[in-house]
Amino acid sequence: MAGESEKDVVSRLIGRGEDVIGRISDLPGAKQFMEATNSMRERLDELQRRMIGIDVLERRVAELERRLDEVSGTKSEAEPTVPGTQTPAAERTRSAVEGSEKT
Repeated sequence: MAGESEKDVVSRLIGRGEDVIGRISDLPGAKQFMEATNSMRERLDELQRRMIGIDVLERRVAELERRLDEVSGTKSEAEPTVPGTQTPAAERTRSAVEGSEKT
């Protein structure tokens, strides 16, 4: 008997939820809300595509830095460039500036 009353409560909640969802579309700002939500989804998709493009560029920059190090005869760590950190070339420049300030 307890199982039947729980099913009735759940069934009533499901029915009311469907009614509420049906009435949401009648609200004055519902259309604008749905348009804004769809627009945001499209912009997030575009942002994701751009971020993938940035990853490709970071890999290319890391490869160019490695090749530059080989050509210039200097040896630096061949770690991939992580966003927010300095590149090996920038680190060399910073250390050269710090070294010249000490003399």
